[in-house]
Amino acid sequence: MTEVATARRSRITPEREAELYEAVLDLLREVGYDALTMDAVATRTRSSKATLYRQWGGKAELVAKAVRHNKPVHSLGEIDTGSLRGDLYALTQQSDDCQMEQNSALMRGLAMAVHGNPDLLKAFKEHLIEPEMAEFRRVLARAVARGEVRADNPAADFMMHMMIGAFAARTLLDEQPPTQEFLLSYIDAVVLPALCAPPTS
Repeated sequence: MTEVATARRSRITPEREAELYEAVLDLLREVGYDALTMDAVATRTRSSKATLYRQWGGKAELVAKAVRHNKPVHSLGEIDTGSLRGDLYALTQQSDDCQMEQNSALMRGLAMAVHGNPDLLKAFKEHLIEPEMAEFRRVLARAVARGEVRADNPAADFMMHMMIGAFAARTLLDEQPPTQEFLLSYIDAVVLPALCAPPTS
């Protein structure tokens, strides 16, 4: 039975899958998560609801995977420039300012929806939060191995919090979208000093 289900789930080509994800993101930007329906996705993508449910199970899973697909082409864990600063710079530079502005607006809307939808929270943890935390841990492990970051540095546990915080706070505090220039300055002024701080006496 599992083999049959797997075969059914693999019928959509990567190109078609990418097209569906783009349509889902467009709808999210237009109407938000709560108003988005599988009927609307089916209509926009000229798909059947049966196909959508067979492939993704429901709206939460589809949205989480669409957002994950929209991430930069290379994952953070695949970036290895030889330094922590280089890795964080390379990650930031994978999205231009226009993409950052679009993603910031999208994530602000989804952040509200996540708190009121347990299914969406579960899907986000599985497909976005946990994989990205694992990637950040790999990057930090390399920095520790190179001697850039102390293994006992308490700031290491908050690396992802710092990065996400800058992205979110830019709009909230400055009323401006995040940009490459802002994030690179933040990395140099906040993230690296915290992570690469010398041991306290």
